[in-house]
Order: sequence, then structure tokens, then C-alpha cells
Amino acid sequence: MERKEEYSAIIRAGRDFLNWLQVEKGASKNTLLAYRRAVARYAAYLDEEGIACLDDISRDLLIDYSHELSSENGLNLSSRSVAQVYSVLRMFHRFLVTEGWTENDPSGVLSSPKMPMRLPRALSHGQVEKLLAAPAGDEPASLRDRAIIELLYATGMRISELAGLDIGDLEMEEKFIRCKGKGDKWRIVPYGKETDRVLMEYINGARPEIMHGKGSPAVFLNLRGGRLTRQGCWMIINKHAKSAGLEDVVTPHVLRHTFATHMLEGGANLLVVQELLGHVSVSTTQIYTSVSKKHLIDIYNKAHPRAV
Repeated sequence: MERKEEYSAIIRAGRDFLNWLQVEKGASKNTLLAYRRAVARYAAYLDEEGIACLDDISRDLLIDYSHELSSENGLNLSSRSVAQVYSVLRMFHRFLVTEGWTENDPSGVLSSPKMPMRLPRALSHGQVEKLLAAPAGDEPASLRDRAIIELLYATGMRISELAGLDIGDLEMEEKFIRCKGKGDKWRIVPYGKETDRVLMEYINGARPEIMHGKGSPAVFLNLRGGRLTRQGCWMIINKHAKSAGLEDVVTPHVLRHTFATHMLEGGANLLVVQELLGHVSVSTTQIYTSVSKKHLIDIYNKAHPRAV
């Protein structure tokens, strides 16, 4: 009974932590879900190990748990996933100390694993054209799907950001969008004439039909007239990727990666691309410069007479 009471204290501390993340830190829904999974998994492990008190969580126990996360006989998580869990646990233990749940913080033993640098995959210009052409016809769903793909490529928005757009976020005369990104931070994202044409075809033609008189503020609607979800957007993109023969290269973020890569290849300043993507740190944006370097090398090898 006593151990169950202590275990319930761990659960209460976890809930307090998640509430702090939501209220004090303004964490997004997706972040909260990820942190909740990590904390719940950790609490279950502590229960299995018979931990009766937060003060009893030792460095050795955390080392054992780290092995559980990455071993083939355990959860077998990737290096990137393990690093994310470590980040959650370090924050959780700091929170426990700060809020007076315990004076014990053994999380310093969690040193995030080195992760191989993965260059973001970007579509070629030809592949982008194939994907944009995939939603054929003038049916309302086709006009909507074409506008979704066009806008994601033209602006570099995350799918979740696009799904959250309201009509009031569009400045159609000046051709820019007020986009709410991670941490409820707003940014301005412009778009061009072709995107404007495709978007206006959807807004003025297809959207009123799809709305069915429901009066939703959402820009992108499902066929029942409600707001299209992030998952719904991805299903639409994936469907057209398959019809274009690009299912092996199209991922939820591929149009965002492609936007950044093509902007840099076209000569855009790195800080401008950072602002357009909504990255807090320019170091996050710098990964795309490696892709652009490859583009420059390819051009050099094709163009310079002494390159080969």
C-alpha cells in the first residue's frame, strides 16, 4: 500500500510537470503528447523496478533505463528518439527539484547519444511539378488539394500550421499569410502570383461548395465542411504522391525541406529562410546549406572545363 501511494506521487508529479509545460511554457499539443508518452513510460519503468520514492531514483537506475531504451531486447529506439527522451527526463528531474518534489536530480548521467547528421530530403523541380499536377480536374476536392500542395511548397509552412489557418490569416491583396508556429509565435510568410491564382480558385470556387453552409473560419476544409486536420492533410499529400509515383520520396515535411533548399539554391539569405521557416535558431536552418553546397558542386562539375 505504501509503495502504491509513493507510485501515485510519481504520477501526480508527472501530471504537475505536464500542466507546467502547458500553462507556463505554452507547449503545443503535439509536444505535450510526446512528453506525456515519455513520462508515462518512465513512471511505468520505475514501478516495475519497485521504486517507492522519488528520492530513490539513482544514477545507476537511469543508466539501466537508458540501456532499456536503446537495446534490441528493450524498446530499441533510434539515437534521435533516445536523445528526445533524455531531454524530457532531464527537464522532468529539474522540474521535480525546482518545485520541491525532491532534492535528488540524477539526470546529469544522461548524455545524449551522438546522432548521424541526416540531410533533409528535397524534391527536384521536376518532382515538385509532378506532385503539383497530381490533383487533376476542377472538382472541389481537386482544387483544394492543389491549393494545399501549392501553399506548402510556396511558403515552407508545417502541415500543422497550414491546417490551423483561418481565413482571417490570409492577406490576399498583399499576398502574405500570418502564420502561427511553434510556441504560438506568429510570422509573416509571403507567396507569389501562381500560388495566389491556385489559392483564389480554391477560396472563391471550391471552398463555398465544400463548406455546405457551415460557416467555418478554417481555410482548408474536409468534405464534410469541418476543419481539415493535420492527419487529413498528410493523407491528401500522400495520396497524390502515390499517383505521381513519388510515394518513396514524399514525407510529411518534404515540401518544407524543398522550399528551404530551393530558396537557398536561388540565392536567398540564410537569415531570411530562417525567418520564413520560423526557426528560433539559425543553426537549425544551416543544415540546408549542406544540401545547397551539393547543388553548387554539381553545377561546378557540369560547367567548369577542368572539373573532371
